[in-house]
Amino acid sequence: MAPEPAAAAPEVPRILVVWCPDWPVAATAPAGGEDGPVAVVEAGRILACSDGARQAGIRRGQRLGLAQRLCPDLRLRDRDPEAETRRFEPVVAAVEAFTPQVEVVRPGLCAIPVRGPGRYFGGEKVLAGRIHAAVAAALATGAAPAAVDAGPDPAADATPGPDPAADRAAGAPAGPPVGQVGAADGLFAAVLAARAGVLVPAGRTAAFLAPYPVAVLGDEPLADLLRRLGLRTVGDFAALSRAAVADRFGPAGTAAHRLARGREARPLAARTDLPDLAAEQRFDPPERLAEPLVFVARSLAEQLHGRLGAAGLACRRVSVEVTCADGRTAARLWRHEGRLGSAALAERVRWQLQAWQGTGAFPDTAGGFTALRLVPDGLLPDHGRQLALWGQAVVEDRVERAVARVQALLGYTGLRRGEAAGGRGPGEQVARTTWTEQPGEHRAADAAAPWPGRVTDPAPAVVPRAPLPVLVVDAAGDPVTVDGRAEVSGSPARVTLNGRALAVTGWTGPWPAVEQWWDEPRARRRARFQVAVDDGRALLLTVEGGRWYLEGAYD
Repeated sequence: MAPEPAAAAPEVPRILVVWCPDWPVAATAPAGGEDGPVAVVEAGRILACSDGARQAGIRRGQRLGLAQRLCPDLRLRDRDPEAETRRFEPVVAAVEAFTPQVEVVRPGLCAIPVRGPGRYFGGEKVLAGRIHAAVAAALATGAAPAAVDAGPDPAADATPGPDPAADRAAGAPAGPPVGQVGAADGLFAAVLAARAGVLVPAGRTAAFLAPYPVAVLGDEPLADLLRRLGLRTVGDFAALSRAAVADRFGPAGTAAHRLARGREARPLAARTDLPDLAAEQRFDPPERLAEPLVFVARSLAEQLHGRLGAAGLACRRVSVEVTCADGRTAARLWRHEGRLGSAALAERVRWQLQAWQGTGAFPDTAGGFTALRLVPDGLLPDHGRQLALWGQAVVEDRVERAVARVQALLGYTGLRRGEAAGGRGPGEQVARTTWTEQPGEHRAADAAAPWPGRVTDPAPAVVPRAPLPVLVVDAAGDPVTVDGRAEVSGSPARVTLNGRALAVTGWTGPWPAVEQWWDEPRARRRARFQVAVDDGRALLLTVEGGRWYLEGAYD
C-alpha cells in the first residue's frame, strides 16, 4: 500500500538529543581511565560495554556466562545509577546554558526542543555545534562551562563535531567520554539521529527512519511478527495504512506505526482548564541535609500519583524542583511515562540532589533547602491498564517503607531481590534486580522455557557469582575428563578447592549440555556432576574444555 499523505498529520516538534555512548561504563570508570575490555552488568546480563569488549563479540543483553566465554579477560562492573546521574550532571548543566527546557531521558541521554534556542543562536546547525563543543568541554573537565555567549554568532562553526564512532573504528586512542548530537522530528527519531551523529532535515524524518530494522521500534514481539510477515524495515511497516495496522496489531502496533512514520507515539491532549497537580513541601527552618528530602519526596510522589489518578491523567515527565534559603533554585525533568512508582521517583530525587551537591550547585553556603516540588509535565489522558482476573499482588506498605529506609542508607542498588531467569547453570537461573525494578517479561519467558541438560531440583543453596576453578582427579591422580559421548575417563576421587584437597565419597553424572551448536564461535559443550565430599558437603561441578569449575554447593 502507498503511505498516507504526511499533510494530514499534526506538526511534530523538533528535538535535539545529546547522547553519551556507553554511559554506564564511562560513569563507573576509575580516575585516569582503564584499558582493556570492560562491561557493566545488571541482572546477570550485559548492560553496556566498551569498544574493546565489542571487538571481542560482547553485545548488550548477552548473558554474563556467554560474555565471559567470548572474552575471558573481560572486566566486570556493577551498575551504579547514582554515579551515572552525578557524573552526567555537568553535561546537563552545559546543555542547560542554552535552554532551561532540558529533559533527562536517562543518565547519558538528554533532549531539548530546537525551535526557540535554534532561532536565538542563529540556526539549528549553529546550536548543535555549540552544544557539541560545550558537552565535549564538560566531559573533558568534569564540569560545565561557566557561561555561554549571550547572543548568536553566525560565524561560529556549524558542524556538530567529529563522529566518535568513526574515530573509534579508525583506532583512535581511548580518552574521556564523548558526546554525540542529533536532531529530528520527535524524540524517538532524534535519539537515533544522535546515535548516527546527524541532523535530519525537517519533514525528512520518515525517510531517515525507513532503512532501520523494525527492532529499533522497541517492541520485540511486534518486531518478530513483522519480520515473519516480511516487513523487515521501518519503512516497510510505515507504508501500511493506519486502519490496517490498528485492525491487525492493536494499540501497541498503532503507537509503533506512528513512530515509524516520524510522528509521536502518543499525541498530547490539549486542555485549558487543568488543575494544579504539583506536590510541594516547604521546610522551616531550612533543611541542610539531602537525606530528609528523599523521605519527603516519597510522600510527595504518592500525592502526585493520587492527584493524577483523581484527574484521570498521566504524565510523560516529572520536574524535580528545589529552592535554597539564599533564593537559588534548580529544576530537572525526568522521563516518567507512567512507569515510575513512588519509590523509584523518590530515588531519582535522591540522585539529582546528590548530583547537584557533588557539582557544587548547592554549596554549604546556600543555607539549606527551603522547598521541594514535584511538577507533572506533558499531561495526557490516562487510559488505565488491565490487571489480572483476580487482581494484582502488591508488596505490603510496611515492607515498602522498610525498603525505602534501607535504600536511603545503601543507595538505589543496595537492596536487590532474586528473579527467576532462564539457563542451565544455577548462576543463570536467578537474576539479581533492584527492588523497584519491574519484573522482566523476557526473563519470565526464559525461565518457563525448556532447558535440555539442566540439572534437576533441588537447586544449590550457595552459588558463587562466577564459577570457581577446581581440580578433579581419579584414584591414580590423573585429571578426570569427559569425552564427546559423555563417557567419564575415571571415577572422581579427589577435589581440590582453594588449595584444599577433599576426598570424594560419592558422585553422580554427567549431565551433558551442548549450547548454540549452530553458531561455532558461541557454541559450548559442558557436563555437570554432583559430588559429595568428606567434609559433609555436596558440590555441583561442571567441566568444559578439560577444565573443572564449582558452580554451586548444597549446604
